[in-house]
Amino acid sequence: MTDALAMIRLENVTKKFGDLTAVDDISLDIPEGEFFVVLGPNAAGKTTTIKMMAGLLRPTAGEVFLGGINIRENPVAAKKLLSFVPDFPFLYEKLTPLEFFDFVGDLFEMPRTDARAEAAKLVDYLNLGDYRHSLIEYLSHGTRQRVAIAAALLHHPKVFVIDEPMVGLDPKHARLVKDILKKKSGEGMTVFLSSHQLNLAEELADRVGIIHKGKLIACAHPQELQNAGGSSSALEEVFLKLTEEEGEG
Repeated sequence: MTDALAMIRLENVTKKFGDLTAVDDISLDIPEGEFFVVLGPNAAGKTTTIKMMAGLLRPTAGEVFLGGINIRENPVAAKKLLSFVPDFPFLYEKLTPLEFFDFVGDLFEMPRTDARAEAAKLVDYLNLGDYRHSLIEYLSHGTRQRVAIAAALLHHPKVFVIDEPMVGLDPKHARLVKDILKKKSGEGMTVFLSSHQLNLAEELADRVGIIHKGKLIACAHPQELQNAGGSSSALEEVFLKLTEEEGEG
């Protein structure tokens, strides 16, 4: 894989908190348009890795590149390519969704007419029409999650990073979110999704990474991982086997 194709590149990334090594020498290239799902047990290092990719934490060692741009050396240029939706996103509660979309569009220097036209499409697609003039503080967690995802898609990011995207979503809206992320990936947006839900990896991923105890212990197409575990192995069985073996070592 060439540098030009790596929209996300981690080079020997390590993060320590005192004596604790949360992320241990991870290297990974993710090309344009790939839908990458990272799995791992609790405290495996997934969220710490994501925060370094988003520029919220600085690696103890190693480098992170987005679209070939070193996020440490040129954070503003790198972050212009990025959208990040954490598991519990922060939203300005005294704004309505439409006011929040205006704010996000301004942050990314979008012409107001373009931002509002794109917001209207996302509001319609994610069934936010009934809530567009309501204060965010009165919205349910699932509705807030959809507002956060719509805002993150507003500026057509090249890299979309999302942590536990289905938290609080009912089956109907979970389906909408999965469909729009897969569609955007097919159009060239690189998606990095972290989840505990193995079915998301089986359904959506072009490749799956498994992180355990801060290390990237597997990285392959879901079917390749299943084949490695035996012809009848489900991804769940492979995941449990790999993380148990790694824990015993």
